[in-house]
Amino acid sequence: MARLRYKFNPSTLNFERISYSIRDYLFQGLRYLFAGSVIGGIGVILYASFFKDPETVRLEREIKYLKGQISSLNNDLDTLETFALNLKDKDDNVYRSIFGSDPYPEHLRKGGVGGSDRYRSLKGYESSEEIIETKKRIGRLQRMLVAQSKSFEQVFELAKAKDEMLQSIPAIQPVSNKDLKRIASGFGMRIHPIYKIARMHSGLDFTADIGAEVYATGDGVVQSIDDKLSGYGHHVVLRHGFGFETLYAHLSRAVVKPGEKVKRGQVIGYVGNSGTSTGPHLHYEVMKNGQKVNPVFYFYNDITPEQYEDLLQRAANANQSLD
Repeated sequence: MARLRYKFNPSTLNFERISYSIRDYLFQGLRYLFAGSVIGGIGVILYASFFKDPETVRLEREIKYLKGQISSLNNDLDTLETFALNLKDKDDNVYRSIFGSDPYPEHLRKGGVGGSDRYRSLKGYESSEEIIETKKRIGRLQRMLVAQSKSFEQVFELAKAKDEMLQSIPAIQPVSNKDLKRIASGFGMRIHPIYKIARMHSGLDFTADIGAEVYATGDGVVQSIDDKLSGYGHHVVLRHGFGFETLYAHLSRAVVKPGEKVKRGQVIGYVGNSGTSTGPHLHYEVMKNGQKVNPVFYFYNDITPEQYEDLLQRAANANQSLD
């Protein structure tokens, strides 16, 4: 039964029953509906602020996971880049140095990247910048590793020729010199024995008796034999390959022919006193890539480290040449 309501009438001094029309009930219902809607809306807002629907929770967890994976991937890239740089350093400064090869060209290591905007499809997202930078790092690493692979292919080819190269390097003394006392003049500025002025002496002078054996200091081919009355006198030039040539001067005679292949330690001639010479000796030179270098730096195959130090000292102290 509906609840009855009354109101006081001051004119009649009586309480009179309130009558409601259909319109009144309609307005009352609308007020209740509006109030309920407001309260419901506030409730939804409060719920959304403190509670998330399962799909939103799932997406946020997935985004957090993917960001963590990007961070982990960049950490892995740090490790790989360090490893690649270590390989590059060893390749240029150790492996290639062993074989006397120049470092792999830097412009080939960096390579080129085509396209004006290769990452256009990755733009426009919350993590676009981070993802693009990661992609760039991966691209740089790929180019580094491709270049390193090509460089190692060259090193492998050098390694295949290692034995041949080691046998070809002029690594022994050209005359018997076990007591290391035969070096009469070293490489560098020396007093000329005839002109008595300082001149560049581009080899080593070994004293020896006429007829003492002269040895090829590395495997090679006889490039030339010449017999002159001045200068080097009777001399032999060997071509060893890998940029090395050696010259043996002031011989009494040679026992090899142009074009003949020789082995390290093989007798190629005998000590003499031909050409511009003030006494029996062998003048010995080493050329590396067309430049005359100090032969003493290559005597490592037939002497001990202590003997080598002694040899360096003797070569440095010999001030007057014999030719």
